[in-house]
Amino acid sequence: MSVPGKRHSDLRNAPLLREVLLNFWKIHILHHAAEGTVYGQWMMEELRRHGYDISPGTLYPLLRRMESQGWLEPVNANTRHIHSRREYRLTKRGAEALDLIRTQLRELARELLEERNVDLAD
Repeated sequence: MSVPGKRHSDLRNAPLLREVLLNFWKIHILHHAAEGTVYGQWMMEELRRHGYDISPGTLYPLLRRMESQGWLEPVNANTRHIHSRREYRLTKRGAEALDLIRTQLRELARELLEERNVDLAD
């Protein structure tokens, strides 16, 4: 993304863009939960690998909200300690949401990238 006079780090801190990135993070989480169980620390590292700078104070409430939406469920819900690692897996509702997101994402990618002859491999 290129905006004259703005660095990517400046843009990533903008409130509007942060809200958009928050949704990208949710999609990443759903995707990885579809592949197997996920937990906070691993997910934070995975998102950072993709260039997203996410703090524990953002990620853990996000995981809890995704659980409350019925998209994720804890694998080890009977942990005795509040700081025990909590692993999540995708629910049926989460899988349905991810399928819908993939369909919509294909359409959006086609509109944003293919119509403008942008190479999807970039």
